[in-house]
Amino acid sequence: MEAVLLIVLLLFVAAVAVGAYATVKAVGAAKRGVDRTVAQARRSFEDTALRAKSLGQPGAQGELAQLRLRLRTSMRATQEALQGGVAADASLQESVRLFERLSAHGRDLEEHLRQAERDPDRARAGSRMPELRERTEQITHSADSLRWAVRDRARRFAGDDLSALSADIDVESGALRHWAPVERAGDAPPSAGGAPPQGPGPEALDPADAERFGGGSARRWRGAPWGERAKRAEQPGREATN
Repeated sequence: MEAVLLIVLLLFVAAVAVGAYATVKAVGAAKRGVDRTVAQARRSFEDTALRAKSLGQPGAQGELAQLRLRLRTSMRATQEALQGGVAADASLQESVRLFERLSAHGRDLEEHLRQAERDPDRARAGSRMPELRERTEQITHSADSLRWAVRDRARRFAGDDLSALSADIDVESGALRHWAPVERAGDAPPSAGGAPPQGPGPEALDPADAERFGGGSARRWRGAPWGERAKRAEQPGREATN
């Protein structure tokens, strides 16, 4: 009895542990989903605000917003291209590491752009514009170059795979269209003289055999759709006989 109670207790503890683990995993997945949604919403809001500032505010403030928007758009597009390509091409790991280093410079530049945008001293912010513009151009050019290289590589591999697949399909199609007469098992090989071996000739059929074979075939054909023509062809002959 004690052994049964111990087994039941162990099963209960195991069920509780499994339930707790599943709950923790579910809560973690839900939290990550919420964080991802919040981050996407915040990013969309910031992009919309920057786009509005770049169009509505003249001078250095509008240009700073435009630089921030350009930097964020380029870095995000390159990140998505690398994340989508590294799953299918393991050789992009080095490119991912290079982009991580570039992302550190991008985050630092965006912070400087944000500080310049909030700086109340307009003259000081305007004096820093050439430097910020040059750094933005350098980082976005590197990100765009890496993204275009990843896309060109994926496009080239897809084209090579499609060419190889087309060639294989052409070979398979040719094999399917090539057929040759297959030698039956009962056929004997030709003799040395080149003439095929002569088998027994056809046996003569008496009228009873002809009636048995021909009449049965005619009766079978009359029951088929294509036998109606033969049935109609026989009727004029019978009328002439009568």
